[in-house]
Amino acid sequence: MSIDKVHIIELKTIRDRRGNLSIIESGESIPFEVARTYWIYDVPGGAHRTGHAFRTQHEFIVALSGSFDVILDDGRERKRFHLCRSHYGLYVPNMMWRELDNFSTNSVAMVLSSTLYDARDYIEDYTAYCQELKDNE
Repeated sequence: MSIDKVHIIELKTIRDRRGNLSIIESGESIPFEVARTYWIYDVPGGAHRTGHAFRTQHEFIVALSGSFDVILDDGRERKRFHLCRSHYGLYVPNMMWRELDNFSTNSVAMVLSSTLYDARDYIEDYTAYCQELKDNE
């Protein structure tokens, strides 16, 4: 999988004097059906969350509150994305090494996943990840 497949998606947003409403529709706003949603919060400001990749899972990551960086690596290229607005999200395809860092205080990262939780889908060692990429070429 190439880092070129990663992209920021601007969500449909309804702006109103009472506040804004952003919408994510499974298979419409994002390029997969959502099977699971989870969020990461109470991360100490400036903290780094260790990396991993998913063999099959695709993700869509949104900064619901505050900001953080998503560092992506496809085994050849490494790229940093800064998420700080709740009406933008980052599409991350499978087989992409990802790390999260540079969390602002009180930030909330929401992650929409294409699969249910499966520990066998995780690759948690970068060297093993690079070897699996090589084996699948």
